[in-house]
Amino acid sequence: MLDRLQELKDEAIQKVNEANSVKELKDLRVAYLGKKGPITEVLKGMGKLSAEERPKVGQMANEVREAVADLINEKETKLEEEALVAKLREESIDVTLPGRPVGKGSKHPLTSVIETIEDIFIGMGFTVAEGPEVETDYYNFESLNLPKDHPARDMQDTFFITNDLLLRTQTSPVQTRTMEKHEGRGPVKIICPGKVYRRDEDDATHSHQFMQIEGLVVAEGIRMSDLKGIFEQFVKRYFGQDREIRLRPSFFPFTEPSAELDVSCAICAGKGCRTCKHTGWIEVLGSGMVHPNVLSMGGFDPEKYSGFAFGMGVERFAMLKYGIDDIRHFYTNDTRFLSQFNRV
Repeated sequence: MLDRLQELKDEAIQKVNEANSVKELKDLRVAYLGKKGPITEVLKGMGKLSAEERPKVGQMANEVREAVADLINEKETKLEEEALVAKLREESIDVTLPGRPVGKGSKHPLTSVIETIEDIFIGMGFTVAEGPEVETDYYNFESLNLPKDHPARDMQDTFFITNDLLLRTQTSPVQTRTMEKHEGRGPVKIICPGKVYRRDEDDATHSHQFMQIEGLVVAEGIRMSDLKGIFEQFVKRYFGQDREIRLRPSFFPFTEPSAELDVSCAICAGKGCRTCKHTGWIEVLGSGMVHPNVLSMGGFDPEKYSGFAFGMGVERFAMLKYGIDDIRHFYTNDTRFLSQFNRV
């Protein structure tokens, strides 16, 4: 029995030393030390031994079991370390190689233009107001002196959700909502940036969704000359000190009198060119004195208060500032286009 144990020990040691993988070692562990292994079989036969032989065989069996287990554990650890070293060698990184450049994002040109315009007007005492893009018929039309039969209410121009709900066609509803919050007490001096929606066919100069910034000033004694003074300051700060302005008579249902603001052409310095259609001027926004009906629906007494309002398309200002010829460039997310504004 002792000879058999010694043979098993020598045999197990030889096979463990010859093993080249962790899997082989696990198989050897089961084969020699498992419940059905030869060492266990020897222990099961100890009942047939004499009282003198039994302790010696039991002691040697335990020594053999421990020796084989220790050798397997040692060889298993060695093989795992070797495998780890080989894997690290295969997956090593050459830190001297140049890294892959990571592109940096930048502000969208429309965002930059909006922030620039906001900064200019905030510097003149305006505050920024916002409102919902899904509006009611009352705030989008009726409160702005647009009766039921006005062409701007036509289904071809407006995205209606229900008979009373729609996607706002301008940011003017924010003006009425702000006046209501003031409960008929001035002054009000705000600009309202945001998205607006109209059922236009998309082309180089039109989009069904675009950005607007509208302004409103309501107080006692406000005159058209105040509006002109605001425009002179704004245009020179946005377009440059050498730019001139002019106001042309126009018509809007929510202002009376109404005017279009023109800015002298930067390309020809007012002499006339293709950009300004040989007029020397470029139209940039609409404006006028707030209609008494609009003041009344906003909760202000038109006998006591007066005001002016204006609205501008952000895309148009961006196109004029950066020489962009197609409004669709702003919405295609073409990185070749957007990367030009990394320093904007």
